[in-house]
Amino acid sequence: MPASFIAIDSQSSTPPFEQLRSQVIAAVRSGELAHDARLPTVRALAAELGLATNTVARAYRELERDNVIETRGRFGSFVAPNGDSAERHAQVAADEFATRIAQLGVGPVEALALVTDALNRRSDA
Repeated sequence: MPASFIAIDSQSSTPPFEQLRSQVIAAVRSGELAHDARLPTVRALAAELGLATNTVARAYRELERDNVIETRGRFGSFVAPNGDSAERHAQVAADEFATRIAQLGVGPVEALALVTDALNRRSDA
């Protein structure tokens, strides 16, 4: 994976590990990073981006937790065969939200307004 598509903004309020994590996910979604593509080692990517190794390691751990990448021991880290599983995770979260909203007796229009407001607050941060 050439890190040429990764740009870490040191002035951003978003932590560097999160910038890296979200940019890898975007590259997987767009097809820029193909399934089964080998990722640089943590140390190599940290050196290339001027980040601490722990920062890159955290991004890799979170990507692995979300099934975007997988580590194959001494062979390294690769884009998982299923790639970005965000849509699947989002569907599960949406189903859980819908179940809870129904339990609370909140109607669909109000529920959508609550979600829209929450998403707008997150994107403003």
